[in-house]
Amino acid sequence: MGADTYSDFDAVYLDNVTRLHRLFFSKVGNRPDTEDLVAEVFLAALRPLRLDASRGEVRAYLLATARTVLAGFWRRRLGAEVTTIDLHTDRAAMDPDRPVESDAPDRARALLAGLPERSRRVLELRFLEARSLRETAQELDVTVGHVKVLQHRALKMAATAGGGWEL
Repeated sequence: MGADTYSDFDAVYLDNVTRLHRLFFSKVGNRPDTEDLVAEVFLAALRPLRLDASRGEVRAYLLATARTVLAGFWRRRLGAEVTTIDLHTDRAAMDPDRPVESDAPDRARALLAGLPERSRRVLELRFLEARSLRETAQELDVTVGHVKVLQHRALKMAATAGGGWEL
């Protein structure tokens, strides 16, 4: 192994976990999803990752894997692939000396503000206030089945409205 390679997978993890955590947090804006996404990247990379590759090649592979994982995350959440990871703009997010920030809450508020009242309210209750389907149905005075339909439609509208955004 050369000086520019990793000795084992633990070294890969320790050298890259903070960088990936910061990147994902800047994209999704919450720690639980961030931690799940970071774990998913390392699980996906575990078998195919070559330890004899240079550090730069390993980092590039992890970023490519991160892009795929993030696309899957947004596809599951919004039903649309709205993901970009740009090394030039996202490099600052991965800097360990910089405070971790996310503009996701501001973007979410702006997106919600552009939705019809009922769609906005169902998404606020379900995702911002973490209410169950039953609680949301009681709040809106509709059936649980109707909440599911409203939520599905609201997410589709949000995905369409946010289609030009880079998350």
